[in-house]
Amino acid sequence: MSGPHQEQGERFEKSPRPAVFLDRDGTINEQMGYINHLSRLHLLPGVGEAIRTLNQHSLPVVVVTNQSGLARGYFPATLLDAVHAEMVRLLALDGARIDGWYICPHHPEAKEEQYRLACSCRKPRTGLLERAARDLGLDLTRSYMVGDRWSDLRCGAAAGATSLLVLTGYGRGDLCYIGPNQAVQPAHVAEDLVAAVQWILERERQHGIPVQ
Repeated sequence: MSGPHQEQGERFEKSPRPAVFLDRDGTINEQMGYINHLSRLHLLPGVGEAIRTLNQHSLPVVVVTNQSGLARGYFPATLLDAVHAEMVRLLALDGARIDGWYICPHHPEAKEEQYRLACSCRKPRTGLLERAARDLGLDLTRSYMVGDRWSDLRCGAAAGATSLLVLTGYGRGDLCYIGPNQAVQPAHVAEDLVAAVQWILERERQHGIPVQ
């Protein structure tokens, strides 16, 4: 796999299409703070099934994740690559795939100089989604952003996507203590990624959009 700050995904020349953007930690895998060792990677129950369902309905699945642990020097780029390679392997066991990986390794106070900047890609900024849209031929206004933090919801809303909160990871606490005072609110609150995917597919059908 390519380096952690490199975007991965096949480039498309077709008309823009909707996608499902997924936060990583707390949405796909257990929220562990920083995954500074491969042994700390644990996929949440049902995520393989949920992602496979999106694959089967021809909805691209794109991971967009802040990984400031690189900038802070908590782990090397090689570990991040290894974590994502292992996620690919584990998801494949359930017949699931990720269509693109977009990672922000930056932080304004980074220990590593190469990552020390106020970037446009760190969520809630929209740079990761915009790059994915260009690379993969995606329509952000028809897409979905799913995450466990209000920064994910703000990112999705700013990009014009429909944002969903999952109650895994930080989601339940954010819903109780962060959300009530936020201008941006989720279009839907789901127990987990499985429930979020079910809601997305039903919404697509209700809007008369054919889901393959």
